Amino acid sequence: MTIKNKAKNKKQDIKDLEAELKVLREELAKKDDYQDVALRLQAEFDNFRKRSAKERQEFIKYANEGLILELVGILDNFERSIKAADQKQDFKLLHQGVDMISKQLHKLLQEKGLKRIECVGEKFDPVRHEAIEVVESDDAEESKVLEELQAGYMLNEHVLRPAMVKVVKNKPDIVEEEVKPKDEEDYVSQEAPEEIEPDEYDESDE
Repeated sequence: MTIKNKAKNKKQDIKDLEAELKVLREELAKKDDYQDVALRLQAEFDNFRKRSAKERQEFIKYANEGLILELVGILDNFERSIKAADQKQDFKLLHQGVDMISKQLHKLLQEKGLKRIECVGEKFDPVRHEAIEVVESDDAEESKVLEELQAGYMLNEHVLRPAMVKVVKNKPDIVEEEVKPKDEEDYVSQEAPEEIEPDEYDESDE
Protein backbone atom coordinates (compact mmCIF):
# COMPACT_ATOMS: atom_id res chain seq x y z
CA MET A 1 0.00 0.00 0.00
CA THR A 2 1.36 3.37 -0.97
CA ILE A 3 1.79 6.30 1.35
CA LYS A 4 -0.93 8.10 -0.55
CA ASN A 5 -3.39 5.30 0.05
CA LYS A 6 -2.46 5.10 3.71
CA ALA A 7 -3.07 8.82 4.12
CA LYS A 8 -6.37 8.46 2.32
CA ASN A 9 -7.45 5.65 4.65
CA LYS A 10 -6.47 7.64 7.71
CA LYS A 11 -8.55 10.56 6.52
CA GLN A 12 -11.51 8.24 6.06
CA ASP A 13 -11.02 6.78 9.54
CA ILE A 14 -10.94 10.28 10.97
CA LYS A 15 -14.17 11.17 9.16
CA ASP A 16 -15.82 7.99 10.45
CA LEU A 17 -14.70 8.77 13.99
CA GLU A 18 -15.97 12.32 13.69
CA ALA A 19 -19.33 11.01 12.46
CA GLU A 20 -19.57 8.58 15.37
CA LEU A 21 -18.60 11.34 17.78
CA LYS A 22 -21.33 13.55 16.34
CA VAL A 23 -23.91 10.78 16.80
CA LEU A 24 -22.75 10.23 20.37
CA ARG A 25 -23.02 13.93 21.14
CA GLU A 26 -26.55 14.01 19.72
CA GLU A 27 -27.54 10.98 21.79
CA LEU A 28 -26.04 12.56 24.88
CA ALA A 29 -27.97 15.77 24.22
CA LYS A 30 -31.15 13.72 23.88
CA LYS A 31 -30.41 11.98 27.19
CA ASP A 32 -29.97 15.36 28.84
CA ASP A 33 -33.31 16.44 27.38
CA TYR A 34 -34.94 13.23 28.62
CA GLN A 35 -33.48 13.78 32.07
CA ASP A 36 -34.83 17.32 32.15
CA VAL A 37 -38.26 16.08 31.11
CA ALA A 38 -38.16 13.34 33.76
CA LEU A 39 -37.15 15.79 36.47
CA ARG A 40 -39.91 18.18 35.42
CA LEU A 41 -42.52 15.40 35.46
CA GLN A 42 -41.33 14.23 38.88
CA ALA A 43 -41.64 17.75 40.25
CA GLU A 44 -45.15 18.10 38.78
CA PHE A 45 -46.17 14.75 40.25
CA ASP A 46 -44.88 15.73 43.70
CA ASN A 47 -46.83 19.00 43.52
CA PHE A 48 -49.96 17.11 42.42
CA ARG A 49 -49.60 14.63 45.29
CA LYS A 50 -49.19 17.42 47.84
CA ARG A 51 -52.16 19.30 46.40
CA SER A 52 -54.33 16.16 46.42
CA ALA A 53 -53.41 15.39 50.05
CA LYS A 54 -54.34 18.93 51.07
CA GLU A 55 -57.66 18.77 49.19
CA ARG A 56 -58.41 15.40 50.81
CA GLN A 57 -57.78 16.83 54.27
CA GLU A 58 -60.07 19.76 53.49
CA PHE A 59 -62.75 17.37 52.20
CA ILE A 60 -62.58 15.21 55.34
CA LYS A 61 -62.65 18.32 57.51
CA TYR A 62 -65.85 19.67 55.97
CA ALA A 63 -67.45 16.49 54.58
CA ASN A 64 -70.07 16.35 57.36
CA GLU A 65 -70.86 20.05 57.27
CA GLY A 66 -74.29 19.53 55.66
CA LEU A 67 -75.25 16.73 58.05
CA ILE A 68 -74.12 18.70 61.10
CA LEU A 69 -76.13 21.71 59.94
CA GLU A 70 -79.27 19.55 59.77
CA LEU A 71 -78.52 18.10 63.21
CA VAL A 72 -78.19 21.61 64.61
CA GLY A 73 -81.77 22.26 63.47
CA ILE A 74 -82.97 19.22 65.41
CA LEU A 75 -80.91 20.35 68.40
CA ASP A 76 -82.72 23.69 68.27
CA ASN A 77 -86.07 21.87 68.48
CA PHE A 78 -84.79 19.82 71.41
CA GLU A 79 -83.77 22.93 73.35
CA ARG A 80 -87.11 24.61 72.60
CA SER A 81 -88.96 21.54 73.86
CA ILE A 82 -87.00 21.51 77.13
CA LYS A 83 -87.54 25.24 77.62
CA ALA A 84 -91.30 25.02 76.98
CA ALA A 85 -91.73 22.05 79.33
CA ASP A 86 -89.62 23.81 81.98
CA GLN A 87 -91.72 26.95 81.81
CA LYS A 88 -95.02 25.09 82.06
CA GLN A 89 -93.74 22.35 84.36
CA ASP A 90 -95.45 19.84 82.08
CA PHE A 91 -93.83 16.41 81.83
CA LYS A 92 -96.32 15.30 79.16
CA LEU A 93 -95.30 18.23 76.98
CA LEU A 94 -91.64 17.31 77.40
CA HIS A 95 -92.40 13.70 76.44
CA GLN A 96 -94.21 14.82 73.29
CA GLY A 97 -91.35 17.10 72.33
CA VAL A 98 -88.71 14.40 72.81
CA ASP A 99 -90.80 11.92 70.83
CA MET A 100 -91.14 14.39 67.96
CA ILE A 101 -87.39 15.06 67.94
CA SER A 102 -86.65 11.33 67.98
CA LYS A 103 -88.79 10.86 64.87
CA GLN A 104 -87.08 13.81 63.16
CA LEU A 105 -83.65 12.35 63.94
CA HIS A 106 -84.55 8.88 62.69
CA LYS A 107 -85.99 10.32 59.48
CA LEU A 108 -82.87 12.39 58.84
CA LEU A 109 -80.53 9.43 59.40
CA GLN A 110 -82.65 7.19 57.16
CA GLU A 111 -82.34 9.76 54.38
CA LYS A 112 -78.56 9.58 54.83
CA GLY A 113 -78.59 5.80 54.34
CA LEU A 114 -78.84 4.61 57.95
CA LYS A 115 -81.07 1.57 58.51
CA ARG A 116 -81.86 -0.33 61.68
CA ILE A 117 -80.91 -4.01 61.64
CA GLU A 118 -83.83 -6.42 61.99
CA CYS A 119 -83.41 -8.67 65.00
CA VAL A 120 -86.30 -10.33 66.85
CA GLY A 121 -87.43 -13.52 65.11
CA GLU A 122 -84.55 -13.41 62.63
CA LYS A 123 -81.94 -16.13 62.17
CA PHE A 124 -78.76 -15.23 64.06
CA ASP A 125 -76.21 -13.67 61.71
CA PRO A 126 -72.70 -13.22 63.18
CA VAL A 127 -72.09 -10.34 60.76
CA ARG A 128 -75.15 -8.30 61.77
CA HIS A 129 -75.72 -9.64 65.30
CA GLU A 130 -73.60 -9.97 68.41
CA ALA A 131 -74.81 -12.63 70.86
CA ILE A 132 -74.63 -11.24 74.39
CA GLU A 133 -76.78 -13.93 75.99
CA VAL A 134 -77.84 -17.47 75.06
CA VAL A 135 -81.12 -18.85 76.42
CA GLU A 136 -82.12 -22.52 76.38
CA SER A 137 -85.67 -23.11 75.19
CA ASP A 138 -87.79 -25.78 73.52
CA ASP A 139 -90.47 -23.32 72.39
CA ALA A 140 -88.40 -21.43 69.79
CA GLU A 141 -86.29 -22.41 66.80
CA GLU A 142 -82.57 -22.97 67.28
CA SER A 143 -80.36 -19.86 66.72
CA LYS A 144 -83.31 -17.49 66.48
CA VAL A 145 -82.94 -14.01 67.96
CA LEU A 146 -85.21 -13.87 70.97
CA GLU A 147 -84.64 -10.28 72.13
CA GLU A 148 -82.80 -7.13 71.06
CA LEU A 149 -80.64 -5.73 73.84
CA GLN A 150 -79.14 -2.87 71.82
CA ALA A 151 -80.06 -1.68 68.35
CA GLY A 152 -77.67 -2.25 65.46
CA TYR A 153 -77.42 -0.13 62.32
CA MET A 154 -76.30 -0.41 58.71
CA LEU A 155 -75.02 2.50 56.64
CA ASN A 156 -76.13 1.68 53.11
CA GLU A 157 -74.74 -1.89 52.71
CA HIS A 158 -72.09 -1.60 55.44
CA VAL A 159 -72.65 -2.82 59.01
CA LEU A 160 -72.01 0.30 61.07
CA ARG A 161 -72.72 -1.39 64.42
CA PRO A 162 -73.96 -4.95 65.02
CA ALA A 163 -77.04 -5.43 67.15
CA MET A 164 -76.57 -6.92 70.62
CA VAL A 165 -79.07 -9.75 70.97
CA LYS A 166 -80.28 -12.66 73.05
CA VAL A 167 -80.20 -15.94 71.10
CA VAL A 168 -82.14 -19.19 71.53
CA LYS A 169 -80.43 -22.50 72.07
CA ASN A 170 -82.49 -25.69 72.27
CA LYS A 171 -82.18 -27.77 75.39
CA PRO A 172 -80.13 -30.90 74.85
CA ASP A 173 -82.06 -34.18 74.70
CA ILE A 174 -81.72 -36.30 77.83
CA VAL A 175 -80.35 -39.71 76.86
CA GLU A 176 -80.81 -42.52 79.36
CA GLU A 177 -77.56 -44.22 80.13
CA GLU A 178 -77.43 -47.90 79.24
CA VAL A 179 -76.94 -50.11 82.28
CA LYS A 180 -74.00 -52.30 81.54
CA PRO A 181 -73.67 -55.70 83.29
CA LYS A 182 -70.86 -56.01 85.74
CA ASP A 183 -67.86 -58.08 84.91
CA GLU A 184 -68.02 -61.69 85.95
CA GLU A 185 -65.27 -61.22 88.45
CA ASP A 186 -67.29 -58.45 90.12
CA TYR A 187 -70.52 -60.35 89.95
CA VAL A 188 -71.87 -61.35 93.35
CA SER A 189 -73.98 -64.50 93.24
CA GLN A 190 -77.46 -64.16 94.58
CA GLU A 191 -77.67 -67.94 95.37
CA ALA A 192 -78.05 -68.99 98.97
CA PRO A 193 -74.79 -69.89 100.69
CA GLU A 194 -74.04 -73.53 101.31
CA GLU A 195 -75.38 -74.86 104.56
CA ILE A 196 -72.71 -75.68 107.04
CA GLU A 197 -73.49 -78.98 108.79
CA PRO A 198 -73.19 -78.78 112.55
CA ASP A 199 -70.57 -80.85 114.24
CA GLU A 200 -71.78 -84.28 115.32
CA TYR A 201 -72.88 -84.51 118.92
CA ASP A 202 -70.35 -86.44 120.84
CA GLU A 203 -72.06 -88.08 123.87
CA SER A 204 -68.72 -89.12 125.22
CA ASP A 205 -67.99 -85.54 126.02
CA GLU A 206 -70.66 -85.51 128.66
